[in-house]
Amino acid sequence: MASAAMLNSPCNVGAVKFEVKVKPSPNLLSARTSIRLNRRRVLTIRASNESGSEPLRKMGLTDEECEAAVVAGNAPEAPPVPPKPAAPSGTPIVSTLPINRRPRRNRRSSAVRAAFQETSISPANLVYPLFIHEGEEDTPIGAMPGCYRLGWRHGLVEEVAKARDVGVNSIVLFPKVPDALKTSTGDEAYNENGLVPRAIRLLKDKYPDLVIYTDVALDPYSSDGHDGIVREDGVIMNDETVHQLCKQAVAQARAGADVVSPSDMMDGRVGAIRTALDAEGFQHVSIMSYTAKYASSFYGPFREALDSNPRFGDKKTYQMNPANYREALVELQADESEGADILLVKPGLPYLDIIRLLRDKSPLPIAAYQVSGEYSMIKAGGVLKMIDEERVMMESLMCLRRAGADIILTYFALQAGRCLCGEKR
Repeated sequence: MASAAMLNSPCNVGAVKFEVKVKPSPNLLSARTSIRLNRRRVLTIRASNESGSEPLRKMGLTDEECEAAVVAGNAPEAPPVPPKPAAPSGTPIVSTLPINRRPRRNRRSSAVRAAFQETSISPANLVYPLFIHEGEEDTPIGAMPGCYRLGWRHGLVEEVAKARDVGVNSIVLFPKVPDALKTSTGDEAYNENGLVPRAIRLLKDKYPDLVIYTDVALDPYSSDGHDGIVREDGVIMNDETVHQLCKQAVAQARAGADVVSPSDMMDGRVGAIRTALDAEGFQHVSIMSYTAKYASSFYGPFREALDSNPRFGDKKTYQMNPANYREALVELQADESEGADILLVKPGLPYLDIIRLLRDKSPLPIAAYQVSGEYSMIKAGGVLKMIDEERVMMESLMCLRRAGADIILTYFALQAGRCLCGEKR
């Protein structure tokens, strides 16, 4: 009989097993046009985690017959509503608080939290800073675990390939220049066959769609280790330095750079670089200005990586005072008026308020640089098992995005890209 064949028949839907139980009734054998179902429970449909291989068996009823059964009050029953979970022993019995707004309702499950998440991050938001040198071997950087001075011929190309595999397609290059090429005026900075222009041409030949950012500053090329030309009395010369920076930016653009990034903090350099680029036919090359670059103590590992510590003094006469907030608006207004395309804040996490300030005051894209000190602290905490490195890494990047950063320069770019893509480390 048809009804008997359907009794207690298990069935699978995906990975969930369903059991459909039908009480035999002579009414089921009556004409389909005049079906009459017992008013007592007819169907009980249950789901379980047991796996089964039998296909789903249906009752063979039309839509109209199913609807008629429900209209007649014979709706099939699903499992009962689960009982309210018991509170632990000793829980006080209290009246329900008269609260209309309970924000926890929007946090009650991972699916709900994901639906209402305000900030997201993807590999496209990350820019990968890479250190390069003239050697062929990749040299570990002691203060930055996991980072290397990459040989520009081989290691650099391989590292870029790894980043692209996880969706990180933007890099910024920092060169370790041989001491013999460093001078007080940093002329090597605009050598069109120098380390950075050569690396750009190599990468563009291999990956034409790679977005290459460059650093525009004299410190890697200066025998004094400062971002500008140093006068004999120790003063950093502004306008003369800007002249050199313009030549450096043009040399990088000619090699194929997509974005030049003046990090020197000289006055007027954005406008001068824009004019120089346009005069040479590089109107399409963008400028990411280090708008608010602070004289921070978080840069230490970076200077080890490039061997670019100042030979004397500090950088406080041109980099910003960490105590200052409103001064960032002065730099913002100058960079906007001079033609900057992207505004950058450096460092990142200790300066979330500055990122938010620029985000609120400017329509331009905002970049944040999660600097070497931030990276090394998270790495050290992970090695010492004081924190969960991966979770802290991802939280720190999310915080920079939440504060208003459109892109983040971070040494975690490859590791975070793998995490976002679901790869195991």
